Amino acid sequence: MTNPIAVLGCGPAGMAAALALHTVGHDVRVYERYPEARAAGNILNLWPPPIRALEEMGVNVVDLGSPCHGSFVNAYTGHVRADVHLPAEVVARYQGGFIGMLRPVLYERMLAAMPDGVIKVNHTVTGIHDHGDGVELTFADGSKVETPLLIGADGIDSTVRAHLWGDAPKREHRLQIIGGHTDQLPASATMNEAVISHTKWVQGSYSSIRDHGKDGYQWWVLQAWDPEKPGPADLKAHALETARDFGAPLTDLIAATTPQNTQRWVIRDRKPLTQWSKGRITLAGDAAHATSPYAAYGAGMSIGDGYALAKLLKHVDLSSTTDVAAALAVYDEKRIPHTTAQVQQAYVLGQAFHHIPRLLRPFRDFMLDRTGMLQKQVGDRSPQEIVDQLQEMGEETLANA
Repeated sequence: MTNPIAVLGCGPAGMAAALALHTVGHDVRVYERYPEARAAGNILNLWPPPIRALEEMGVNVVDLGSPCHGSFVNAYTGHVRADVHLPAEVVARYQGGFIGMLRPVLYERMLAAMPDGVIKVNHTVTGIHDHGDGVELTFADGSKVETPLLIGADGIDSTVRAHLWGDAPKREHRLQIIGGHTDQLPASATMNEAVISHTKWVQGSYSSIRDHGKDGYQWWVLQAWDPEKPGPADLKAHALETARDFGAPLTDLIAATTPQNTQRWVIRDRKPLTQWSKGRITLAGDAAHATSPYAAYGAGMSIGDGYALAKLLKHVDLSSTTDVAAALAVYDEKRIPHTTAQVQQAYVLGQAFHHIPRLLRPFRDFMLDRTGMLQKQVGDRSPQEIVDQLQEMGEETLANA
């Protein structure tokens, strides 16, 4: 009998890989170093491809989030720079299309679908050895397990990535984001909208959410920030000051948010790899493609990784090193171009909006307001990419692939 596939890390990528692999008939274990699976961050959006993937994995996606229509707006004039419209049939099929939600809700839904005994907490890996016929994992307590396949879904500081490809410095975006959520519904805000606005210096955004069946809003402000500089002492007060030029509804939403529902992140990623897999080991999620929130797709790509892996491995004889390596090579071929494009686009957008020289900002804003550049790149291209991804997933589900 083949030993279980091992997944390192219990974030969205790790849980998605485990759920999808279980759905296609493989035995799997998720090893998590913390005492419990815990949500990192609070605000989240999902597009239709990960919603479909979750549904096929057995996750309850009913009322998972609030359907949102997306737009990019000039914060000073209200001019719509880009309008994001998914096809009506996609919106109808996938819970309203693009949805706003809270990250802990996603964790709860995925954990509820997880079979008993799959997740093993308090397991820190200290050694990885691919000996050809399998991979031996050594844990901090000295125990060892053997697995036919190791999936490193252990985040931006991935032990598995470092083992495969060596340590590499993180790429500083020199940006910080402060975000929060509230169940207050100020009259100035509009439900079922996701609005992204920019002043000359700051991005301010909000979207509606569903949280355990209750309506609310999430918001965030993003600005240039020296990563060596300490964060603001009072996040809510700093967010309010940063959002002053935006006015309502953004300032109303921030004012309605309690301090405990406010968080800060310094934005970093790693330059994309040209190869994820080697032998019987591969990567998924942030371990493979950590990305800025400018992509608005980090969790969605992570879920897609697990889905793609499961489809490719469903009929693979895990005892065959040749067959496993061949499946992982196709996984790299399918996933790396898409995720690399998202990571790089997010990085470039962050630089263009927050680090472009002062003298070039009027020209940038003129181009965004007076040409169809952003509409073409974001308003038209992004929905088409979503449709293309759904088509690439095919008619067959995980259950009948």
